[in-house]
Amino acid sequence: MIYIDLKDDLSEKMVYDYPDCPAYTIHEMLSHYPNYSAISHWHDDIEFLMIQSGQMQYNVNGKILTLEQGQGIFVNSRQMHYGFSESHRECEFFCILIHPMLLCTLPAYEKNFVLPLIRNNEVPFFIFDPGISWQAQILKQMADIYVHRKSKTAPLRILSSFSLIWALLLEHLPSASRTEDHTNTDLTAIRNMTGFIQQNYTSRISLKEIAAAGSVGISKCCKLFSRYFSQSPNLYLNQYRLNKSAQLLRETDMTITEIALSTGFGSASYYAESFRKWAGMSPGKFRKA
Repeated sequence: MIYIDLKDDLSEKMVYDYPDCPAYTIHEMLSHYPNYSAISHWHDDIEFLMIQSGQMQYNVNGKILTLEQGQGIFVNSRQMHYGFSESHRECEFFCILIHPMLLCTLPAYEKNFVLPLIRNNEVPFFIFDPGISWQAQILKQMADIYVHRKSKTAPLRILSSFSLIWALLLEHLPSASRTEDHTNTDLTAIRNMTGFIQQNYTSRISLKEIAAAGSVGISKCCKLFSRYFSQSPNLYLNQYRLNKSAQLLRETDMTITEIALSTGFGSASYYAESFRKWAGMSPGKFRKA
């Protein structure tokens, strides 16, 4: 199960696999996540994910995608995203995160090759189809990174594969229609509001405070949560608390009451009722599962 720690700018804090190479690889089953859903998050790293078996729904900036076996996805830097299965269908996948600074060995490389893509607001993501030649090449490079992730030369292999993937993306994806560094204010607002929730979920949080974190009014706040997550800010807050409580149930010996209070629930009874509706079982049964 993956849990998220935040940096000061409210992006996900990554712990890389290698001391001198900003890359992280993981193999997972979707059923390992509470309620078959990851937590919505964002980071500076580029994310690649490939479906090995089953099917997954994927939310990128509020757009719901369906990923099938053999397909993969590229998620650009600083995009809100998470995977889930509404029907609780099993899915086996691997995920690779690589910071784009790996390609910035020269200022010219950063200016001419890296920044044009990570600043391209028209490409927040791209789904790879194994039936299309250049996309199949990317899927093969993703698989190579995963297969050789524990080899002595893994950082070199990652650099080689990531460079080829990046070149293929630049050659085939549409260029931005405008060259300036345009900031999506709605995306910035939702990142700030979810970051505020993730930093303050243990305390009582009002809707007004959530909206203020994004520098928007309450009405706009609710519309943004509906657009990006198809849920209200309060439901997002409640589900984030439940996710954190699941971590404590699995990794600590804290009592149910202690967990309820430490994750922002007013009482153990309300927490137990909420957890049962969310996970389909009691906190105690979840801990033993």
